[in-house]
Order: sequence, then structure tokens, then C-alpha cells
Amino acid sequence: MNNPVIETRGISKDYEMGTIVVHALKNVDLSIDKGEFVAIMGPSGSGKSTFMNVIGCLDRPTSGTYFLDGREVSKIRDDDLALLRNKFIGFVFQTFNLLPRATALHNVELPMVYAGARDRSGPAKAALERVGLSQRMDHRPNEMSGGQQQRVAIARALVNEPVLLLADEPTGNLDSHTTEEILALFQELNDEGKTIVIVTHEEDVAGHCKRIVRFRDGEIVGDESVQNRVVARRA
Repeated sequence: MNNPVIETRGISKDYEMGTIVVHALKNVDLSIDKGEFVAIMGPSGSGKSTFMNVIGCLDRPTSGTYFLDGREVSKIRDDDLALLRNKFIGFVFQTFNLLPRATALHNVELPMVYAGARDRSGPAKAALERVGLSQRMDHRPNEMSGGQQQRVAIARALVNEPVLLLADEPTGNLDSHTTEEILALFQELNDEGKTIVIVTHEEDVAGHCKRIVRFRDGEIVGDESVQNRVVARRA
């Protein structure tokens, strides 16, 4: 039997703010299997962003256990954790986070640079072709639309063949038409077997996923399959 890609057991995260302790996460148990497409939702302060930071290995929980693709993250040293994160997780952010003076190709090559890969051009070109940007490889971010920049960011997230794609409000800076194209791309990637977790506050975006996990006050208050899922279309 395959391990879940994400498994948290009793995850809690506390922050000290002067004399006040903020309980950002409270004993969160969640399992996400390979090939799932999950939306993490909740109001501001619900804990969804903290949870994303924990499962993305960007922050460690105060207590509890986190397994990423069967590996217990809490037992991994910080240096090794960075390598694990680069190999197993692809990140997509609201603000794209592209290097402004680098071409699309060089931006996509970055995770492979950190991984010490020698053959970078071939996989980077293949990733850009996968997201429909074979004609934009030599363009810089300021020469591309917002949707094209986000597709570069998705190609960068895919280039190391991660087991998990984590997207934090990936359509937050895009218009409705471009949002539809990006969600269609995520659905295609999921149909190919990629495990995808999207953090969003938009019900319309969550409606394109297969499962919605809702947070409030640091706890999971809902976990449901999406009925009448919206299928996005690329132009």
C-alpha cells in the first residue's frame, strides 16, 4: 500500500507574541493521497497559511508529526530539509516570484541549480513546453502577461518532478479568463497524476478541485468531496 503524500498527526503550531501565545494550529490530523487535488480554505487567521508552511517544510510544527511521502520530516536536519523540499515539493505563489532579469528558461532552471543538476536546459525546455510556453523561453518577465508569468512559475515548480505541487493563492493576481486557463492547467496536471494542494479563499477556485478542507481558528472544521466539480477549459 502506498504512503500518503501528506500525513499530519496532531500537528500544532504556537507563536509567542510578547506575553501572548497564539495557537495557529491545534492538533491537526490530515491525510492526502497521491493524485488528489485539494483546496485548503478558511478566513484570515484560520491557520491555512501556517498549515501550508508546515506541509511545505518552510516551518516546523511546535508539536505533532508530519510525514512527506512517507518520510518523517520532524527528524530531518535543516540542511537536509532544504534538499528534501527542493526535490519533493514544487511551489507556485500568487506573486510568481520570478527573477526579473532572467529569461523564462533560466527562471525554470533555478531549482535544478540548487539541486546541483548538470543537465538543466533540456528538462527546463520540456517543462516550458508542457505549460504552453515553447515560444517564450527567451522572454523576460516584463515581456510576458501575468498568465504567462504564472505558467513560467508552474514550469519551475514541475522541473524537478516533485511528488507534490503547493500553490498559494495562484490566481490571486489574475483576471477571470487567465484564472480559468491556469486552473485548466492544474486540472490537466492532476489528471496526469500530480498531487496538488491549493490554498485559496475563493469558492470558485476551490470548485475546480476534487476535495475541500476548511480551517477555522487553527482547526479543520470541514473536509468534503467537491460535488459538481467545475472543469476549466484552456483557450
